[in-house]
Amino acid sequence: MKYLQLEIAEPLLIWYQRNKRDLPWRSNPTCYKTVVSEFMLQQTRVETVLPYFKNWLTKFPSFKILAESDENEVMKAWEGLGYYSRARNLRKLAIKINNLETIPKTQKEWLVLPGIGPYTSAAISSICFNEKDAVVDGNVVRVLTRIKNIETEFKDGSQAVKILTPLANELLCEKYPGDYNQAIMELGATVCHKQKPLCILCPVQKQCESFKNQSVDQKPKIKPKKIVKKEVNRVISLKKDRILLHKNPTEYKRLANVYEIPTLEQTGLKNIETMPFLLKNKRSISNERITEFFYYYKEEKDVSSQENLHWVQKHDLGRITLSGPHKKWIFSLIESCESCI
Repeated sequence: MKYLQLEIAEPLLIWYQRNKRDLPWRSNPTCYKTVVSEFMLQQTRVETVLPYFKNWLTKFPSFKILAESDENEVMKAWEGLGYYSRARNLRKLAIKINNLETIPKTQKEWLVLPGIGPYTSAAISSICFNEKDAVVDGNVVRVLTRIKNIETEFKDGSQAVKILTPLANELLCEKYPGDYNQAIMELGATVCHKQKPLCILCPVQKQCESFKNQSVDQKPKIKPKKIVKKEVNRVISLKKDRILLHKNPTEYKRLANVYEIPTLEQTGLKNIETMPFLLKNKRSISNERITEFFYYYKEEKDVSSQENLHWVQKHDLGRITLSGPHKKWIFSLIESCESCI
């Protein structure tokens, strides 16, 4: 295994130094930049993260400033990036670190902090402090299963990560663990694609057993998640220069304290058949495919007494935190609603 480690690490690191993407968290790297980027990149594409990262560093350039910032301001800066618990945990993490005498270095120390799991702790400890901890995410799973031609079918991505972590640690370049971790993730992101991998450009093609067996496209074998289809009826109501919105309570797992157009159930209304239909839009969250139907409610009675419903001034929509899809849709919905008045 030591020989294979050297065979993979050397060409991979050379390739990385020559081909790595010019990303803002790699320019004049700091622990804070690395932490912010790792939080933002969880379940989110690099292209989506780039403008958010730039804006975030402008507003919150350090752990100290983030720790002292208002939570609503933090959530607003995260608006549209999704998985909002990441923003709250990042702020909680900053508060913890701001109260420590020294920044943690080891994976074990990072693991106990808010929002930090095995992958994130390994990324931070290796990239920032050269600790010998291998990262394993979806990209690394794909690279490892192809290099070793692993035929195991995993029940999900989490199982794949757990099972492949020992192999990842065996192959880790102990001299340059941070660069190696970034290199193998970069390889998965830019060359070893899920579909149509660019094997001709791969620096470890000679070591890839799946390439030799012409079975690259068949790895990794992960049981696909069952797609869940949902339909949601939502009600939009205007009152002069205000719009009725629902603020998700703190106990919501995904969208706590985020505003959305209320569902029919949240308004307490019943007869949707009497309301003019406005629009139909679709959104996806993980394995859920959600179709949302929007109806106009011409106010006959005030429904804002229902729990968590609020009348929000239109000119304040830029100040509150809306879910990504509703932020994108809300002004066209208001226009459609106003045409019904």
